[in-house]
Amino acid sequence: FLFHILLAGEFRVGVSRQLLIRAIAQVAGVEPALIAHRLAGNWTPDDQTMARLLGGAEGGTTDPGMPYPFMLAHPLHEPLESIGPIADWLVEWKWDGIRAQIIRRAGRTTLWSRGDEVVTATFPEITQAATSLPDGTVLDGEIVAWDDAAARPQPFTKLQRRLNRKSFEMTFWPENPVTFVAFDALEIEGADVRGRPLRERRELLARVVKAVHPTTALRLSEPAVHEVWDAVSAVMKDSRRLGGEGVMLKRWDSPYTPGRTTGLWWKLKVEPYTTDVVMIAAEPGHGKRAGLLTDYTFGVWDGPALVPITKAYSGLTDQEIAEVDRFARKHTLARHGPVHAVAPLLVFEIGFEAIQASGRHKSGIALRFPRILRVRKDKKPEEADRLQAMRELLEKVEAGR
Repeated sequence: FLFHILLAGEFRVGVSRQLLIRAIAQVAGVEPALIAHRLAGNWTPDDQTMARLLGGAEGGTTDPGMPYPFMLAHPLHEPLESIGPIADWLVEWKWDGIRAQIIRRAGRTTLWSRGDEVVTATFPEITQAATSLPDGTVLDGEIVAWDDAAARPQPFTKLQRRLNRKSFEMTFWPENPVTFVAFDALEIEGADVRGRPLRERRELLARVVKAVHPTTALRLSEPAVHEVWDAVSAVMKDSRRLGGEGVMLKRWDSPYTPGRTTGLWWKLKVEPYTTDVVMIAAEPGHGKRAGLLTDYTFGVWDGPALVPITKAYSGLTDQEIAEVDRFARKHTLARHGPVHAVAPLLVFEIGFEAIQASGRHKSGIALRFPRILRVRKDKKPEEADRLQAMRELLEKVEAGR
């Protein structure tokens, strides 16, 4: 099996991260959570790393800047009442930013993103604020662009300007201010508190954040609603106007566990923006999809011409992928390496989480997290959306409407 994978040019074996963690934990004779922690952050596959992984409960010396594995949430597709009374749950805002941990150990501060990147230098005002935290503190939260005057987050595009910045002068901070919205405490006074219930961790979090010198760069996450489930539905309708992606539902008695543990944390996201687009190109996917055209480029009308607006590759069933593959091959107009230029005949409805101006795209617009919702066989290509409509949507989003 491995020999044929090697012959095919991709030496990749499909083993999940959680399975790997459980296997190493069994060999080392320790809890999987400890192995997950040791695998977090930067490391190289060498004998020293293996010795650290298998070092037993007391072994495995770690870097003071090493984060904990992040706890994640499942999307909730069932009615809210199906998960029990609202009194058992913390309902808080889900902001559109970058998930990160503040790590304050050994007299030094590290900001670590969920994408396994150190972003300490990218957000110096947060790093500076975190120096007031007691040594041995690790907080989980979201880095968001923030408007103090309006007391609300700004669109992700504002934060993205900071991410693309090469240098971070003091004068740049007021132009695009950010804040760390802390929603969990993982380590307090050097003690790992992840095993305690969320209610206790939130009390510890509130205490440590309020003790920090007054600053706008570090704030406590506030509940969105707590009365009745019907109020959550009302909040969801107002979420996008307030700059949120929806709400998080967290059991008050939940420990902080690595990865996604079903039933402890749920996320409710607002309905995506949608638009109808025309497929104008297709190219092969990767892995098991390498033999099929599964990655599509879509366009919208700008006058008589179609302008590329986004790419997407997720959202279709295997049967639909096979149908689109056959269609794309049959209607290929030209080949540019692996890319098939396709006759603009097939309409799709796509969903996306955000829209922003972009100088790197011909349309002047970039869509965040695009995904295919369905094939619109009921629509003709000329019925797809116009670039002007996308520009008008962008103006509304930037104005916070």
